[in-house]
Amino acid sequence: MSDEAPRMTSYRPYLLRALTEWINDNGMTPHILVDAGVPGVRVPPGSVREGKVVLNIADRAVAGLHMDNEWIGFTARFGGVSQPVSVPVGAVLAVYARETGQGMVLPEETGAPHPQEGDHDEAPGAEGHDGPEPPPAGPADPPPRKHPHLRVVK
Repeated sequence: MSDEAPRMTSYRPYLLRALTEWINDNGMTPHILVDAGVPGVRVPPGSVREGKVVLNIADRAVAGLHMDNEWIGFTARFGGVSQPVSVPVGAVLAVYARETGQGMVLPEETGAPHPQEGDHDEAPGAEGHDGPEPPPAGPADPPPRKHPHLRVVK
């Protein structure tokens, strides 16, 4: 037997698809947090905040969602205009449910190269949904819940 372990493919796309399915199965809205500075990320520039963008990838929000081991692609509406979006899986920082903030910050993979722009086919798609963009909040830090405040009135 050899001391070298066989090289395995990245586990990130599998985690991403599994968590998205889990969020959908629970009737929640899956969002991904993307590092917009990674080569190959194609999102409308106006949606980027502090180098990151939060994307709603719910079936009702996008058209033609395609998630493979290297790329996520779909068409969605931004400001009422349908635009193609493509994101290398390596640019996804987290996936979480909008309603609860539950999800996962994806671990970094050492030595995993990011796909370069032009190494993929364009994502197919049609009209998405014209809804408000989610705030660029981190999935690990959902907003603190306020405790109910009751006051006795006589």
